Amino acid sequence: MFSLAEKRNFLYSLISLLILTFVSCDSMWKKTNGEEPLARVGEKYLYKEDIAPLLGNGISKEDSVSFVTNYINNWASKQLLLSKAKINLSEDKLAGFDELVSDYRNDLYTRAYKEALVQQVNDTIVTKEEMRALYEKEKNNFRLKEPLVKIRFIELPKQFLNKETVTQKLKSFKKEDIAYLDSIGVQFKKLNFNDSIWVPVSRVIDEIPPLTFDNQSKYLKKSQFFELEDTLGVYLAKVTGVLGINDIAPLTYIEPTIKQVLLNRRKLDYLRKLETEVIDEAIKDKEFEVYEQDN
Repeated sequence: MFSLAEKRNFLYSLISLLILTFVSCDSMWKKTNGEEPLARVGEKYLYKEDIAPLLGNGISKEDSVSFVTNYINNWASKQLLLSKAKINLSEDKLAGFDELVSDYRNDLYTRAYKEALVQQVNDTIVTKEEMRALYEKEKNNFRLKEPLVKIRFIELPKQFLNKETVTQKLKSFKKEDIAYLDSIGVQFKKLNFNDSIWVPVSRVIDEIPPLTFDNQSKYLKKSQFFELEDTLGVYLAKVTGVLGINDIAPLTYIEPTIKQVLLNRRKLDYLRKLETEVIDEAIKDKEFEVYEQDN
């Protein structure tokens, strides 16, 4: 009956319209309490107490008057448009919108209830074994969308005097080399010695400005050492691993993604089980019956 665009636009505007409508309906009954109304449209009234919760404690008198005036005008405009819509729209249109409102309200209720039940369970523990099992089973689904590298690097000041020694130590990188580099690390502008983790090439380019997307294939090769320089400093780097686009992502790199996949599947399984149990319980308690249909 309605296009997807009509449904979407209607539902977006419906919430604010319904809130005003509900406020108005409540206000009609409040009239008997002796409250003085701020405005009236037809038989619907807007009262000061309807707007009071929306006014902050720190708002000035001038701002308060402006806010109330605008609110009243918006409220009246929507009430008048709603009234005209009910008069001018066809019965089929109105029935269709009522059905949409009912479906949307029911969906909100059931979704909120399901989420509350999921929060009660709140099982967010995912073991390494579970992640590895999923990874091994579905690793072809975990393809890289950007290159990764393992790299260690140092940024030296432009006038650093002992660059040759640092270069040799960074290349060799034995236990005693690491100890030496650590001991003079305060002299470096930047350093990264953890070359056992995979990082996106884009992050490396951010850390080493002379390295760009245009020239990265020249320098970011496995087992390659390179030295680059700009006006800010000298960059020494040793690449220990490279993975390209569409290669299978390492498990250590995508563990957060796999964990979220497992949690989402666990949630869906729980909700499916919940729906089945609700139906089974209703059948058992004779609250739900399916009648035979005549062919």
